[in-house]
Amino acid sequence: MNTPAKNTWCPGCGNFGILSALKGALVEVGIEREQVVAVSGIGCHGKISDYVNVNTFHGIHGRVLPLATGIKLANPALAVFGFSGDADCYDEGWDHFCHAVRRNIDVTLIVHNNMILRLTTGQTTATSQTGFRTKSTPFGSAVPPLNPIAHALVSNGSFVARGFAGDPKHLQSLIVQAARHRGFNYIDIFQPCVTFNYLNTFEWFRQRVYKLEEARHDVSDRQKALEKSLEWGDRIPIGVFYKDDRPTFRDNLPQVRGIPLTKLPIEDVDISRVIESMK
Repeated sequence: MNTPAKNTWCPGCGNFGILSALKGALVEVGIEREQVVAVSGIGCHGKISDYVNVNTFHGIHGRVLPLATGIKLANPALAVFGFSGDADCYDEGWDHFCHAVRRNIDVTLIVHNNMILRLTTGQTTATSQTGFRTKSTPFGSAVPPLNPIAHALVSNGSFVARGFAGDPKHLQSLIVQAARHRGFNYIDIFQPCVTFNYLNTFEWFRQRVYKLEEARHDVSDRQKALEKSLEWGDRIPIGVFYKDDRPTFRDNLPQVRGIPLTKLPIEDVDISRVIESMK
């Protein structure tokens, strides 16, 4: 799974835990690397497409999910993983995230949530904590943070989970479950930035996170999952919040449900009328 690319993440970065968990999960699930596509966005997380030896596509800011959706619809045999940051997904890409959840696109989205814009050297994002001081908010962030887990649940997400980069083995198990589930598989990951986020550190999370499976949480209970998603403070849950099996977006598209776009015959396709209408 390794590539010859030199890793340029900061020493101690939470992204290393995510990379390790991803590689372990791909091996555990047994997906051939030729069948995997990793789509990444803008941010430090985006470098992950350089460090894992599978098919990759590095897109523009906030557009991971449109790219992943197109790839999956064109060739459903591929295992498509999207990698996004909190700014990439919850700021620039928020509209795509909302609709991908409700449509139940059959891809896995992994969000590297460090609660700060670190590639641009430290500004707030949608998940930065209230009062957090950065270059863009020298007097502290004045607005409450977004709760993406709760949003995914109320938008009828079929697989909603949260991991912690400081526990790569547990995170690997979440990625394995997501890879084996058919539908939109969403994992938000607490990924501490050791350079710019002085508040949400590895130690800060270790003192607070607890595993939902150890608390015997029922992943089929959406209401209970929503209650858990609102927990924040001294105890913060990680693990699978909710899992459900329902038709995917492609299942509801008769024109591609039976055969991939890549295998549709094109010999007798006549687009002259379409071209003429554009003149």
